[in-house]
Amino acid sequence: MTPMTQEIAEARHIKRDDYVSCTVAFIDCKKPGSDRKENYSIIGPGVTSSDDQVINLPEAHGFNIGAAAMPHGITNNLHIHFTAEVFIVQQGEWTFRWGSNGENEVTGRKGDIVSVPTWIFRGFTNAGPDNGWLFTILGGDNTGGVIFHPDIIREAADYGLFISSENRLIDTSRGDVVPPESERIPPMPDEDVAALRDVPREEMMTRVVAADQRDFRPAFIDQKLSEGGAEMAPVIGYGMTQNRDHAAPITNPHGFSAEWIRIAPGQSVGPFMLDEKIILIVHEGQLRIDYEDGGGASVTVNAWDTYSIPAGMFRTLSVAGDKPVEALVVLSGDHRKRPTFAPEILNAAYDAGLGLDASGFVAKASLLPTYGRAG
Repeated sequence: MTPMTQEIAEARHIKRDDYVSCTVAFIDCKKPGSDRKENYSIIGPGVTSSDDQVINLPEAHGFNIGAAAMPHGITNNLHIHFTAEVFIVQQGEWTFRWGSNGENEVTGRKGDIVSVPTWIFRGFTNAGPDNGWLFTILGGDNTGGVIFHPDIIREAADYGLFISSENRLIDTSRGDVVPPESERIPPMPDEDVAALRDVPREEMMTRVVAADQRDFRPAFIDQKLSEGGAEMAPVIGYGMTQNRDHAAPITNPHGFSAEWIRIAPGQSVGPFMLDEKIILIVHEGQLRIDYEDGGGASVTVNAWDTYSIPAGMFRTLSVAGDKPVEALVVLSGDHRKRPTFAPEILNAAYDAGLGLDASGFVAKASLLPTYGRAG
């Protein structure tokens, strides 16, 4: 494989200042109380209805990373997604609502993650006193668009806004021609709204992982090494942890996994590689990524930044600075991901008494038969 160049490594780094907002992303963009929301498409083909939306890295990853920023009191109105939608609270306090009329509510704060089931109406409001920020993950390269609540579609027509059958926003104030009804998405019939699945609060709360509920544990084969010991806390599905005692609280298929990684100053992870692309959303601290392929490429990713690591490339993750790093790791697929560590890491870990069993989990080396030693 050709070594990673510094130029290409930096092109996969989307800094906070690189994010470009769109205020006309969806059909509720002129509704009072929703007209000050900002939509961001950061990684993946995107889910917006607007041709004005800028996507920082449109490369397909099997899911989409986006964001929503809203001042106090502003609402993103009720809508349906066909693929998984996950919210990561980066800043502020948010009220998430769901149900045919948004009759159910739960609060999310910094570090909380909320996964909303498909095919139910959901919306959210910035309930905090300051500007709020949510990162989002939407499953699939093609998410299928959205269905807004029929009341929102009817009201939008009063502002000259319609949605075409191709999920494009039609804005008559810009001179757009309104397609005939047969070429527009109509309001969902009331009987179909009433037939949508009811998700009781007890079920929804199993899909909320609060910051203080995260189960951080040493995650990798290098945990006894002087620079090892990084921890992970699974959130959704099978990620890349090598700790057999880890269990994600959210288990239904999403098409991707999500897990927190926490690295203290002086710790590192790697060199290691994965068969999947890695998306890192840095929540706190400064994360350094060093490519270990001879090219010498290195990138420092700050809090609020996102980064895409290509598949099949050895890299080391470490802390740049004097504060711990917390980042969300997002990987495509519902399967378990298996990191491959460099031979020098495996050998040093074995000398320290640890190996990998046949399932790829960390185990006491002395209990592993020599013929079954991984790596």
